[in-house]
Amino acid sequence: MSLIFRNAVLLLVGLFVLPQAFAQDAPAERYAAEAERANRLLNKAVAFYQEKGDAALAVFSRQGEFIDGELYVYVLDTAGVMLASGGPSVNLVGRNISSALNEELNAAFQEALRLPDSGAVHRAEYRWLNWNDGKVERKHVFFQRVDERVFAVGYYVPRASSEEAEVLLERAAAAVAENPQETFKRINSLDADFIRDDLYVFVADLRTERYVAHGYNLRLVGTNFRAVQSVDHVPIGEQMLKIVNGKGEGELTYLWRNPVTGRSETKHTLIRKVGDYAVAAGYYQKPL
Repeated sequence: MSLIFRNAVLLLVGLFVLPQAFAQDAPAERYAAEAERANRLLNKAVAFYQEKGDAALAVFSRQGEFIDGELYVYVLDTAGVMLASGGPSVNLVGRNISSALNEELNAAFQEALRLPDSGAVHRAEYRWLNWNDGKVERKHVFFQRVDERVFAVGYYVPRASSEEAEVLLERAAAAVAENPQETFKRINSLDADFIRDDLYVFVADLRTERYVAHGYNLRLVGTNFRAVQSVDHVPIGEQMLKIVNGKGEGELTYLWRNPVTGRSETKHTLIRKVGDYAVAAGYYQKPL
């Protein structure tokens, strides 16, 4: 089995079991419009299949009425074979993807496929290529079983929530307090406990005022933290140092590049003093 095929499948199902560090549904208030569009397209696809039967599968795999921007329909059978896709997974059509999974992932995948044909719509998350920006991103999916077919439509979730940022900061602060040097090493090696998509940790040494860890841009490690500026040249490093050296913790809003979207967006960073270090994590605000 080709490495390309295996990697594609792992991306597709790798988050049916979400890491506990980040397991959380996409907040409805932030993605209500996307969720509505995805559900509408899923309902439309299911109705079309119920009218046309398997003849509908070829239609789902073509550009047309079952593609809505970045949203598309894909269909699996209950044995794990990809039957149709209007997106990047079209190259998996005809393949049994369960054969490429390790035991743990396959168990989670099979559990999803065994859900009954009850008319209920279920949800899952995984990572997949967003063909709009060419990046692999978190995707929130709605799926429904009809007979021996599983229909799915999902939307991308490129931005973490404020709650997820708070959880990450708590974890990072505890780790730094327990073993700072080991934690810095893990952050700089992109350990999954401290980074996912646009959510990551960075740490500055308050004695030297230099970065000691950064979960996104390793080129910042060792550089002057006080001198760092936002995209629009606001001295945010100086402001963060003022926060931690004063109140000990707080938050700051500024313009920063989102590593997932590649665009400059409003970022809300939570920062806390932990011993001799400033530990921070932040989330990006969805543009209006």
